Amino acid sequence: MPTYPYLTQVVHSAARSRPGQPCLIYGDRRTSNAELRDRVARLAGGLLGAGVRPGDRVAIVALNSDRFVESFFGCFWAGAVAAPLNVRWTPAELAYALNDCGASAMLVDDACLGVVQALRQDVPGLRILVSLGDGPVPAGMLAYEDLVRCGPEVADAGRAGDDLAFVLYTGGTTGFPKGVMLSHANLAAATVSMLAAGCGTGEVYLHAPPLFHIAGVQVMAGHFLGGRGPHVIIPAFSPAAVLAAIAEHHVTDVMLVPTMLQLVLADPGLASYDLSSLRRIFYGAAPMTEPLLRAAMATLPGMGFVQGYGMTETALTVMLPPEYYTPEGQRLGKITSIGRALPLAEIAIRDPGGREVPPGTVGELTVRSPSVMLGYYGQPELTAATIRDGWLYSGDGAYQDSDGFIHLVDRIKDMIITGAENVYSTEVEAALASHPAVAICAVIGVPHVTWGEQVHAVVVLKPSAAEPAAEDLIEHCRARIASYKCPRSIDFRDALPTSAAGKILKARLRAEYARQEAPA
Repeated sequence: MPTYPYLTQVVHSAARSRPGQPCLIYGDRRTSNAELRDRVARLAGGLLGAGVRPGDRVAIVALNSDRFVESFFGCFWAGAVAAPLNVRWTPAELAYALNDCGASAMLVDDACLGVVQALRQDVPGLRILVSLGDGPVPAGMLAYEDLVRCGPEVADAGRAGDDLAFVLYTGGTTGFPKGVMLSHANLAAATVSMLAAGCGTGEVYLHAPPLFHIAGVQVMAGHFLGGRGPHVIIPAFSPAAVLAAIAEHHVTDVMLVPTMLQLVLADPGLASYDLSSLRRIFYGAAPMTEPLLRAAMATLPGMGFVQGYGMTETALTVMLPPEYYTPEGQRLGKITSIGRALPLAEIAIRDPGGREVPPGTVGELTVRSPSVMLGYYGQPELTAATIRDGWLYSGDGAYQDSDGFIHLVDRIKDMIITGAENVYSTEVEAALASHPAVAICAVIGVPHVTWGEQVHAVVVLKPSAAEPAAEDLIEHCRARIASYKCPRSIDFRDALPTSAAGKILKARLRAEYARQEAPA
């Protein structure tokens, strides 16, 4: 009998209470709650029969699908650990992560089969390869559906509490990715807090973020625990795919990171889709500018919004519930915040010496919560540097107002120091984004001989907009923020580099400009 909490509990519960209700919808496939329970139990038996041992790390390299979700629960049911990896990584990056966590098995879909041969050579510990797709199964690999069909239906291993559930990799853009260890209790604590704060999902949830990212995992867990209907799954984000899925499946809830939301709003076919079923848009994982949020509220009147903040290392810790986005709630002036700490989380803002600062003072956001990670896989020294005296140091600059709402100002590493003045890139981005021609932008510091750093903007314009001169955008900013904060230079591009989860890769932009000669 497992201790509590355990993540497979939602599978058992739904199969008993709502056996015939649809649970997973992917393309033409439909899986009920009872079928999910049976498939997960047999998948676990198939994995164990193939040689997966309790405690093994099982990697998943795939686009979103119903089988991806089943694989999570199949791993837990077998007593193993799920390690979903970024599908946009190179074979070398994937090999690093697989070797780092000691993965013994890997599940790969048709879209990612091209990396298998290289990984066979570079990851000696990889003993078991499973094809998740519907195409021909390559030599030396097992077919996923064969494991489910032929695997014995085994009892749930009962992994729970502080047992390791996930190794989720973060970073990789400025160095080697880090494997974040999240336990069953970590994710359960964040998910229960999410529901207690009134930020749960409704009847039908659409998976748009990738399931290798904490945002995708977290809201998936929230819908399993508190939702009342199926998970609709699309392989990968595109505005058309999201809009079509909402219309076809009468989706009530979707998670969209800010770049995804901007692309959905800009889709030329937006008005042709029936979005009347949609009740809530969850957002987070990257800063949301107020102009983009206001544009979404104007384009989708009456829509509920929910802001969520967390890191892979903490899962969800802060949320802003939908009532603050109503006309009455907006009068409280909190929609530019990320919300208040969730019921099981504590937030403290600290100065560089680790001392708490008074309300209104910017410092580093630190978190103490049962959702904070067990640590970085195989990196005890980095873990000790990140979690000190029970508090996780986030690397995010923030302040807390007198009502307890948290306001992010910037990643500390993204703060620009120009002529001894601190400039928060998010503040400059908000000023730029309020220009009617700007679709999306990123502000970084570039080397400068005299000032140390110069404020520089990279801007993507709206397709229908008349192209403004760089000086026009700079003047637009001067009317809104102090002169020293305004961009001194602007480049225009067709797109910004983003991660698979939709985050703008500022480190990549900084690396580009670091190679250029600093202006005098």
